Amino acid sequence: MKTNQIILASKPTGMPTINNFRFEEVTLPPIQKGEVLLKPLYFSVDPYLRHTMDKTGIPMTSIAIAMVEESHDANKFKKGDTVIGMLPWATHAVKEEDKLRKIETTDVPVSYYLGVLGMPGLTAYFGMTDICRPKPKETVVISGAVGIVAGQIARIMGARVIGITGSDEKADLITHRFGYDEAINYKNVSNLDEAISKVCPNGIDCYFDNVGGDVSDTVIKHINFDARIAICGQIALYNEINLSTGIRILPQILTKSATVQGFMVNNYNQRFPEGLMQLSKWIREGRLKYTETVIDGFKHLPEAFIALFEGKNTGKMIVKTN
Repeated sequence: MKTNQIILASKPTGMPTINNFRFEEVTLPPIQKGEVLLKPLYFSVDPYLRHTMDKTGIPMTSIAIAMVEESHDANKFKKGDTVIGMLPWATHAVKEEDKLRKIETTDVPVSYYLGVLGMPGLTAYFGMTDICRPKPKETVVISGAVGIVAGQIARIMGARVIGITGSDEKADLITHRFGYDEAINYKNVSNLDEAISKVCPNGIDCYFDNVGGDVSDTVIKHINFDARIAICGQIALYNEINLSTGIRILPQILTKSATVQGFMVNNYNQRFPEGLMQLSKWIREGRLKYTETVIDGFKHLPEAFIALFEGKNTGKMIVKTN
């Protein structure tokens, strides 16, 4: 069988461009015992993929939802099953069965397993409940797309939540649809430091950071004693060639006895069932709402990935292969 795939043609310097990718047609080998033939339905595009763009001549790979088209092991997966796993950017793929997980598609849209019930949702859940641990009436500041879920979890836990985003549209969305108490469009204020002071007059108790850079430098100036900071991404820095020094945050961490913890969601893989159970419960109860940006067409994967760094997504960025 022939498949079209998207290859990393060249390593990007700074911001990736369309020229860093190329399309090629290849012939897939017949599936062997323990393998399945898959037709991807949805691909997740995420900022962390920027760090994987160092080996040219091979397909890009990301988390995907796919349908089983052929299987040698009917006891594990059968034709028509929906599965999730890391897949190459291709219109068809052969994958080992033990690297896939079957998902149910009855309660929520299947694409949710790439978002609120996938890596972003689990990142928000464990970062907020395990690291930030907001108490009722504390002030929590959120930056980045993962924050749509993280901020709602903080609200469920009784905190006051402020979001920092990059457009008036997103600021309006998180306050009116997702229940944030305040929002700041950092691109539309003359002085971010003053804007934070205005909406956080009593300081910041928890900071959920998915952005880094100047935004985080400024937020950390406002932390309270015993503040907790969870770091799950630094999208502002991923395409930087010459990193600026920035402010020195350690004196602030020292004098405020603050806790800073970086984490990857895979640190919690043994607890994924717990996270999925709780997130699903909140969705069913209507306490957790969600939104996605879905781009139609396999050929648009590179464009969708680049759009992440231009802030063109609202919520999780997903490509539907059609």
